Amino acid sequence: MARPTLAEVARLAGVSPSTASLTFSGTGPVSAATRERVLAAAQELGFTGPDPLARSLRRGRSGVIGVVAHGELALHLRDPVGIRTIDGIADALDAHDRGMLLIRAGADPVAHWANVAPGVDEPVAPGPGLAAQAAMDAAIFLHGPDLDDPVVRALVARGVPVVLMESVAPDVSSVVVDDAKGLAELARRVRRAGHERVAFVTLPWSWPARPGLRDDLEVALGAPRWTSERMAGLLAGGIEPVAVYETRGSLVEEGFEAAKALLALPEPPTAIMALSDLLAAGVVLAAREAGLRIPEDLSVTGFDGVDLPWLAPDVLESVEQPAVRKGQLASELAIAMSRGEEPRQVVLEVTPRPGTTLGPAPRR
Repeated sequence: MARPTLAEVARLAGVSPSTASLTFSGTGPVSAATRERVLAAAQELGFTGPDPLARSLRRGRSGVIGVVAHGELALHLRDPVGIRTIDGIADALDAHDRGMLLIRAGADPVAHWANVAPGVDEPVAPGPGLAAQAAMDAAIFLHGPDLDDPVVRALVARGVPVVLMESVAPDVSSVVVDDAKGLAELARRVRRAGHERVAFVTLPWSWPARPGLRDDLEVALGAPRWTSERMAGLLAGGIEPVAVYETRGSLVEEGFEAAKALLALPEPPTAIMALSDLLAAGVVLAAREAGLRIPEDLSVTGFDGVDLPWLAPDVLESVEQPAVRKGQLASELAIAMSRGEEPRQVVLEVTPRPGTTLGPAPRR
């Protein structure tokens, strides 16, 4: 059965097609009596409203904001920060009657690097794929690529406004968190507790990623922003690490393996500072398995400020980033750019998240 058309509704109501269209759009002067007649005709014919695709084509806008995630979506949905960020995006889009299109765009550059076979110098970068072709008014990137990313380049070339998270580039909007400031203060708290043997568990910072103990910190400071800014903050807080362990990503199992290696050192650290709460949780689990008390034998800190009730009785000493607000602002910037406004950069502050895992340095 053919879908009834707006023209048929107008004919049955005895009005022009333009009057019927104004009735449904609510954008023009239509009397109450005429409106009732048009809606009654629509109900009789089973007409539920103008075709949204045709309406978007006429307006030149889809009403949809793309949310682009590199790599496996499961990894983003395992991360409490990623989930809260997506919630913030959805909240703001709902408030503006915009839809959200979640798109997987090839490989996550960091995960891609981590899986490169030995001897391969440069992995083949994923192409732009569907993310560069889908109809959207603007695009938000969940993880911070830059203008060299093929998907970002393709969207910019199409004239689609782009919002980056945790990355800054010309001619696009950005929402970044002041990671360095928050971790510098956390590092100072660790120093005030008397810790001199401090180790770092970091996010990926090499290409390809080389999980394990590392001693080339200058490379880390040139890594992607989500690693380099946090590392810079720890160093600015006055910590000179006795050991640094690079992981493949923000996963509990990665923090667990890192802690096992650090605690096996001839002179193990008295404090381990991880660049994410999931990594820090893995450190706590490894310390428990080794029979260590937290924080009497080992202090542990994280970053993100997420709730991890399964880690009880321990509560991580951490720094909280406003993940929901970050998502909301990304949506607001995307909508503003889709209306023709200029790109902007927003920097969000972090706040201390006191816990139970930081204590005085043990005497040895």
